[in-house]
Amino acid sequence: MRKALRLTALAGLFMASFAQAATPIDVYRDPNCGCCKSWIKYLEANGFSVNDHVEPNMSALKQRLGVAPRLPPCHTAVIGGKFVEGHVPVAQIRELEKHPELRGIAVPGMPAGSPGMEMGQAAQAYQVIGLTQDGTDEVLASYPASSTQ
Repeated sequence: MRKALRLTALAGLFMASFAQAATPIDVYRDPNCGCCKSWIKYLEANGFSVNDHVEPNMSALKQRLGVAPRLPPCHTAVIGGKFVEGHVPVAQIRELEKHPELRGIAVPGMPAGSPGMEMGQAAQAYQVIGLTQDGTDEVLASYPASSTQ
């Protein structure tokens, strides 16, 4: 019985430390967007603590954050003072702090198969774009297309 109690206590400590280790991120989204909610679930499943903000004026928010008009697809997140635009995979979000030259990163459009856009159909090829401080684009990662056959 003591061993079971000790294991239960250790499990509780592990879960508490895991919850504290979650990386905070602010996500701003339109109130009617379903894929935004899917992307938030994806972030939470991958160790992020999401502060979900329903934003009535996404255009003004994107402009304030310096998101280039050619990049905005949907929701916008902010982490470490940088923007994360659209359906960006966790791997590139975690790498963002290693890129001081970037203002933010984006997945332009809403490509099928990207995080939050998994709908059973073939995945489209897409790129994760970094926007530098001087306004130029830099390809950070490329994801290939795939079929469901």
